[in-house]
Amino acid sequence: MENMDFGEWATAGRRLSAMGRCGQWGLGDWIRYGNAKFGERYAWAARVTGYDVQTLMNMVYVASRFDISRRRENLSWSHHETIAALDPVEQDRWLDRATEDRLSISDLRSELRSLRRTAAGAEDQNPARSTARHDVECPHCGGAVPMPSVRPRSTAARRRTTGERLKDGETAAAAPALQAGVGGAL
Repeated sequence: MENMDFGEWATAGRRLSAMGRCGQWGLGDWIRYGNAKFGERYAWAARVTGYDVQTLMNMVYVASRFDISRRRENLSWSHHETIAALDPVEQDRWLDRATEDRLSISDLRSELRSLRRTAAGAEDQNPARSTARHDVECPHCGGAVPMPSVRPRSTAARRRTTGERLKDGETAAAAPALQAGVGGAL
């Protein structure tokens, strides 16, 4: 791929897209290459592939988090996507576990949620840490984004809150939250 001109790169993208929705690795790597060689081309790639820009950005993020040598052929792209935000050592640990225990994507996500709940419970026991801030890595630029440590409300609580807002006629206020996936629209 290192010596493609723009036309060859565009043709490769069309071919990868035609392979179906299972080519996330190929598309992620293809766009990474195009962005590095031709500048950011998400809008153009979206027109060529039929994927929306955010989906393509997610593919690039996941592909950038796993070198080809670290990708597990016996696990789906979605397994990798689920743990992409973790550091590489933790990623490998979870990939090994998913392989050994034959975890489905749902099982893997459930295990991670359970681990986070346990960690959040431990944090609640230490008042000094309950108001602590931590950094989250931005999936687009890789920069650190400070985030407060807050325990999320349950899905049922988010749904109830959104329903109450809609019942009370606050649809205009609730619309941006629903579009952003906040307040139970998840």
